[in-house]
Amino acid sequence: MARTAVVLSGGGSLGAVQVGMLLALADHDVAPDLLVGTSVGAINGAFVAGHPGRQGAEALADLWRAVRRSDIFPVQPMRGLLALTGRGNHLVAPVAFRHLLEQHVGYRRLEDAARELCLVAAEVTTGRQSVLSHGPVVDAVMASAAVPGVFPPVRFAQQELMDGAVANSTPISVAVEAGAQTVYVLHAGYACALGTAPRSALGMALHALTLILQQRLLVDAALYRSAVQLRVAPPLCPLGISPADFRHNHELITRAQESTRKWLADGAPSDPRYLQVHAHQ
Repeated sequence: MARTAVVLSGGGSLGAVQVGMLLALADHDVAPDLLVGTSVGAINGAFVAGHPGRQGAEALADLWRAVRRSDIFPVQPMRGLLALTGRGNHLVAPVAFRHLLEQHVGYRRLEDAARELCLVAAEVTTGRQSVLSHGPVVDAVMASAAVPGVFPPVRFAQQELMDGAVANSTPISVAVEAGAQTVYVLHAGYACALGTAPRSALGMALHALTLILQQRLLVDAALYRSAVQLRVAPPLCPLGISPADFRHNHELITRAQESTRKWLADGAPSDPRYLQVHAHQ
């Protein structure tokens, strides 16, 4: 039986774009057997793996519309000062993030999800990819989303792990190795139309990361295009919202749902040109 996978990239607050894409997939009765996620894609993937179908996608959209930056990245001046003076390795304590996950994920272990789930993290000392498919789901999500320097590394299965985007930002390879024949790639995209550079350290770090993710996607899309039916949903463009800005989640969800619905109605064409990193004019 042919297996369908949905692969979700990193991208900070631009993960709201993926939520609109997931709603559009549900509208078109795309029901994945496998969810593969990195960083914010791990958050979205873990939720919909436990709450599949249209209702799960709508519940995830409701959560994204309500979430604020302080729910994940609360301002902690003393923590930042300790990091800057070499007495800490992260800017944000992950207590609020863990609480948010524990409230909403809805199951305890990765293998308990209603759909098969693989999350990607990176081993701290080597940068090697670590694919997590068994063990505590909240710890796995936190490891996959542990942005270096922002969150502390996470101890998981005798490894020190950090953000999976360091090793594999859009883990198409994981879906292919798991036997998927059709792979939908939901890439959060990047702010192609920012008027000015991000003003905060967090904003700058996440913006740089999304640009790196886009370049990696180009390589992976070319590599796997002939191996599987690869369907890369078009990113939003123009997009002038920083990946550290959670004030526009509703707008991003709505725009992404509309653009992805149109793409699916057109037969989900694969056109690598819309993935090129470019300056919006």
